[in-house]
Amino acid sequence: MADLSGKSHSVVKGLCRLACLLLLLLPAAETTMAEGDSRPNIVFIMADDLEAGTLRYFPNITEELVRQGASFDRFFVSNSWCCPSRSSILRSQYVHSHGVYTNTAPEGGFDRFHTLGLERSTVGTWMQEAGYRTALMGKFLNHYPGATADEKFVPPGWDEWDVPVRDLYEEYGYRLNENGELFDYDWTEEDYLSDVLARKAHDFITASKEPFFLYLAPVGPHNPTNPAVRHANAFPLAAAPRPPSFNQDDLSAEPLWLRSRPKITPEGIAEVDERYRDRMRAMLGVDDLVGSVMDALRQSGQLDDTYIFFTSDNGFHLGTHRLKQGKTTPFEEAIRIPLVVRGPGIKQESTIDHMGATVDLATTFADLGGAATPPFAEGRSLVPLLRGRSPSNWRKNVLVEFDRPSNRSSAAQTPVPAYRALRTERYTYVRYETGELQLYDLEHDPHQLRNLASTADRSLLVRLDERLRGMMMCGGASCRQADMSG
Repeated sequence: MADLSGKSHSVVKGLCRLACLLLLLLPAAETTMAEGDSRPNIVFIMADDLEAGTLRYFPNITEELVRQGASFDRFFVSNSWCCPSRSSILRSQYVHSHGVYTNTAPEGGFDRFHTLGLERSTVGTWMQEAGYRTALMGKFLNHYPGATADEKFVPPGWDEWDVPVRDLYEEYGYRLNENGELFDYDWTEEDYLSDVLARKAHDFITASKEPFFLYLAPVGPHNPTNPAVRHANAFPLAAAPRPPSFNQDDLSAEPLWLRSRPKITPEGIAEVDERYRDRMRAMLGVDDLVGSVMDALRQSGQLDDTYIFFTSDNGFHLGTHRLKQGKTTPFEEAIRIPLVVRGPGIKQESTIDHMGATVDLATTFADLGGAATPPFAEGRSLVPLLRGRSPSNWRKNVLVEFDRPSNRSSAAQTPVPAYRALRTERYTYVRYETGELQLYDLEHDPHQLRNLASTADRSLLVRLDERLRGMMMCGGASCRQADMSG
């Protein structure tokens, strides 16, 4: 079986970093863009830390997207932590390829992304080179602009740039880099970040004359989940969902980091419920932003020519598996996220059950816009699925990778050891750097209550380990071969 500890783990990392640097030097593929401006607009809206299963509570998302588009039933992150996940989205690469392992320097954060030169080729540059007017509004990468760039820095690939450089999670009292100029926002109701982004997105959409790509990243419902004043008293009686995994009784077969956790006390459960209410309130601001985008598309006559994607960068625990809050785990609550897509040719209120991953998003945008994708891109275009086709050679595996940061304060945020996980159509298989394993048969145990690693047939473990190793070592186009192995 693959060894994720000690020297073997370091060798894998070293090889992946070398491959990443070599791929940076390769030329981009020729664009397949058609002449003229008949290409669709693309709006990509990404919430922050939003788990699957809550969209029905938000009227604009439900009415405008879910009921008018397609929802992915099994869509997964490459890493259930903000910055590695967002790097995968920007580059269409798994974490071992782009090398942004954590949220903080030196292994991660914006500093890592910037120092590696990864911003030179992202979905922004691909779409811009294809003739799209591009914009990124909202959260970019954790700790931007960091220690390696000043607050006025704007990465290549973006014609419009409206990104907070300070205090973004408060949603009030923040500083915004607006195309290289800095503006301080106050604590008045009109300064609420989601609303400011909604106004800027509205102006960008209605002013656009050529095809546009809008990457819109509000920070709700990320902690501390400050809602807009108008939503402060919403959901007064709401409680966090209580699936069978909530405050799980038996963790005796789990790895040490999990089985050592005590059950959540009644006071702790009350905190979980209050956090859930706060998150739902914060999401109402995101929902209003979605409504504003839809109004702008209708007002400008562009709705019928626009694809709208709505997703999250990772999921979130709210009492499941005894975790009062958080992410970074290989459980479904952390790695499975919503993805809803509305646009030309997409069947209304439909469900797509093929497996998708965040590495697919940039590749999909490029495909829709006729943009070239570089050789290092590892995702699959979701366009065939959006058009109702069922490819026979679709992926069977998604790779999830997590590394602990060396930064002490960041490491304290998660008790989870480093791991590599394989999510297949039936199983979740996890190998930790401690040597511990997890195996869940999702067909019979969808809530992941029974770790079968110590009792499963040895041949099944060997097969899953081989598939995991293949995904860990893949790069570029070879990832689209490894993800089909079974």
